[in-house]
Amino acid sequence: MTSFALHIPDADLDPEPLDPSQIVSGTPEVTGKVLSESPDGRQLRGIWQITPGVVTDVEADEMFVVLSGRATVEIEDGPTLHVGPGDCAVLREGDRTTWTVHETLRKAYAITLPENP
Repeated sequence: MTSFALHIPDADLDPEPLDPSQIVSGTPEVTGKVLSESPDGRQLRGIWQITPGVVTDVEADEMFVVLSGRATVEIEDGPTLHVGPGDCAVLREGDRTTWTVHETLRKAYAITLPENP
């Protein structure tokens, strides 16, 4: 892969269907694109978007920056994060989250996946 620049707000994203068991309410749809991946597949950099609704997830080690939209991310046994444009957030591997997406949210992310045992 070569170095590149991309205007994230205009980037075309691919459908990433949610597992129906993750949807708490609404009809949220997820799209995304992995922009780069380390040779071992553990380091991912990309763009992710979700439309309004409420979903649950178990997180990887992630840092993201919100480009557009707004959401409330409740972390089980942890803080509640209110994120919008320009906000940076860090999630820990294993965090159990509930995302309430108020406005379609687009973020740029860097994720580290756990090593396979």
